[in-house]
Amino acid sequence: MDPRYAIVAGRSCGSCTLCCRLPEIDAFSKPANVPCNNCIRGRGCAIYHDRPQLCRDFLCLWMISEELSEEWHPSRSHMMIYAQGPQITVLVDPAYPDTWRQEPYLSQFRRWANDAALVGGYVIVFAGEEVSKISPN
Repeated sequence: MDPRYAIVAGRSCGSCTLCCRLPEIDAFSKPANVPCNNCIRGRGCAIYHDRPQLCRDFLCLWMISEELSEEWHPSRSHMMIYAQGPQITVLVDPAYPDTWRQEPYLSQFRRWANDAALVGGYVIVFAGEEVSKISPN
């Protein structure tokens, strides 16, 4: 794992399964918002210790950013957030489509959008069928 992306001390996935449910994963032919075949809701990955490298390499932003407090925990915020270069992607649990518009989330997304815009990036939110690019303003 890239040392720039170390897990924040004391954090773990626990029973969170958003990364097993929300993203589309072409390598597994898994569509967005559909649980992985190995996902046990409320418990986690059934093959966690033997999970594929693709899964081992992924860490959501809450796991690696000390900037994000407990209210950002994916199972609490109902969002999975990750960064790819200057782009920040927010995947929202379809059962909570408007959570990203609430505070403290929206203000933080706007700050990130402002920072990202300075280097050619952006913040994009996927909430069910809705896709929103966050404006820095």
